[in-house]
Amino acid sequence: MPRLRRLAVLLAGSLIPLANLTGPPASTAPATPPPTSTAPATPPARTAAPATPPVGTAAPAGPLAEAFTRAAATYEVPRDLLVALGYAETHLDGHGGSPSASGGYGVMHLVSNPSVRTLERAATLTKQPVATLKTGDAANIAGGAAVLRAYADELGLDATARKDPGKWYAAVAKYGNASTSEVARLYADTVYDLMAGGVHAVTPSGETVIVMSRMLQLDRGAYSAARDLDGTMAAAAVDFPSARWVAAKSSNYTVAKRPSSAKIDRIVIHVAQGSYAGTISWFQNPAAQVSAHYVVRSSDGAVTQMVREKDRAWHAGNYNSRSVGIEHEGFVNNASWFTDPMYRASAALTRSIADRYGIPKDRTHIVGHHQVPGADHTDPGPKWDWTRYMQYVTGGGNPYTAQKVCGSGYKMVDSAALGSAGTVYLLYNTANDNNCVATMKATSLGTATAATAYLEVQGKKRVTQSGNVAHYAGPVRAYALDKCVKWGGKIGSSTYNSPFEYCVSE
Repeated sequence: MPRLRRLAVLLAGSLIPLANLTGPPASTAPATPPPTSTAPATPPARTAAPATPPVGTAAPAGPLAEAFTRAAATYEVPRDLLVALGYAETHLDGHGGSPSASGGYGVMHLVSNPSVRTLERAATLTKQPVATLKTGDAANIAGGAAVLRAYADELGLDATARKDPGKWYAAVAKYGNASTSEVARLYADTVYDLMAGGVHAVTPSGETVIVMSRMLQLDRGAYSAARDLDGTMAAAAVDFPSARWVAAKSSNYTVAKRPSSAKIDRIVIHVAQGSYAGTISWFQNPAAQVSAHYVVRSSDGAVTQMVREKDRAWHAGNYNSRSVGIEHEGFVNNASWFTDPMYRASAALTRSIADRYGIPKDRTHIVGHHQVPGADHTDPGPKWDWTRYMQYVTGGGNPYTAQKVCGSGYKMVDSAALGSAGTVYLLYNTANDNNCVATMKATSLGTATAATAYLEVQGKKRVTQSGNVAHYAGPVRAYALDKCVKWGGKIGSSTYNSPFEYCVSE
């Protein structure tokens, strides 16, 4: 059964952008495109009815949800699996048809670069022009479904097997274009973890797309033998004890003997324009010619070290010899990637590096990539909350987290900012089917001020906890299997109230 490690999204499978890293030029040698699938190039003409929204959701299915339903029916791909895969890739954000630096387009991140040609393959399978697949959400979703179905055909999935989402594991792993089997497993596990935890995506246009929580028996096949990057650590190899070790390709960094060969006095903060799994994979690719010392995951703050701190990673041009580089999964123009667990984990890493090398914990020495002299990059971008991040680095900020307040087994589902005063969080525990709400203060910490947290299970009385608190209001817990919930909180005059949503069923 999948483990619920990453309920927030990962943009898995995207490649780290050359535009956001500085190193030797990457190889441009062309690669042979994958063979064309044996699936029919022209799918049967049929249109599936739009999915019925779960009980408690306010609006009918919108155009993106309908596009997923149609594509799933046309190519006989499980609809929820297709949504989870798209959500893992892009948060269902097509970025207006603009490509990622790895050449990925649209909601399903169809890729066209020297080594991956899924965009062109999708055009062949759907008989849609490449230009349409790049800019049209519905066409792009159909293209992703067609490619995924082609992989399933190549792996020998028959009509019966295709009805079981757990049987698609190897096809999903292949869709991620990972460089190694262990990263392919990380990618596929991400998609299935999203299915297990449920997806509640709000697209850039404001449409809501939902996947109900569903536990599956996974058929990992050969990937069962691949190392589980979320289950193993190699502590002897890492400089930061909480990190996992996955080595970058030796052609993507310079072996050195820092700090004896060069003083380390800067820490450079990057945003990958890609995913945790995709970044790890790209640093393992000999064509990349780029790397960073660490990669941090959005959903839970997991840290992977890929280059030893003594060595020079290729991430920041003029600062390569003097800095340690930290990559964060996500996109600079989408704040949803920058979660509190990511900020806290990255800040702990930065604090550790600064303490070990005597680096002052200030914005002169802890810099964004865009601040590197000669850089033409924008990361980490205007969505990155430097104030919160530096509070965590210097030991300020709320010493509690929503996970600590709610207790063991609770995973993050959603959050809402209460102005600059704090954040209210919704969490869920799959072991006992309980929701939990906690309102976490960000200002006036240690001083008792008014705050509220509430949780209402559909058909039951709302439970509210409020008062003058030093750090947080809550936790408010309630059993909510087969029920939708309203949740929210208040700090001072800042309030958040959700609709009935997150309707979890077995």
